[in-house]
Amino acid sequence: MNYSFRKAVADDATHIWEILQQAILRRKAEGSQQWQDGYPNPEVVKKDLDNGYGFVLTGDNEVIGYCALLINDEPAYAKIDGEWLTNGDFVVVHRVAVSEAHIGKGLAKKMMSFIEQFALENGINSVKADTNFDNPRMLKVLEDLGYTYCGEVWFRGSPRKAYEKVLSLTP
Repeated sequence: MNYSFRKAVADDATHIWEILQQAILRRKAEGSQQWQDGYPNPEVVKKDLDNGYGFVLTGDNEVIGYCALLINDEPAYAKIDGEWLTNGDFVVVHRVAVSEAHIGKGLAKKMMSFIEQFALENGINSVKADTNFDNPRMLKVLEDLGYTYCGEVWFRGSPRKAYEKVLSLTP
């Protein structure tokens, strides 16, 4: 399959929401509390797209993954119970989800590799992400890709495990 990673457009919204709904159900089936409180929702997707935060992973031109990328824009990260590895510019990764039909193919890792490339292309050598303590799939992805656990951040009243990876800006 030929994979690519691009900024999401309005026409992708239906596919994105389907993928997020599948991920919400997966989290629930796995006993996770993550995304079980009405978030994310179609309004979040619309806001991502309106603000240029939404990105899709495609396989043979089919939308099969989604994430939101923000640059230096996550207020919760300023109040970490722990310490980040760096204090400069960073890319924030939120709402990583893969289509149910493509689970188990390593696509979350592939998407994270594209995200790291996006950071480097923007002259940024730090990628930060967080996930619930009870999301073993995403925790494994982050750990397998060399992200360092930095502490806890809080979202909507719940603690989340925060990670950072420092990238090399030189080839």
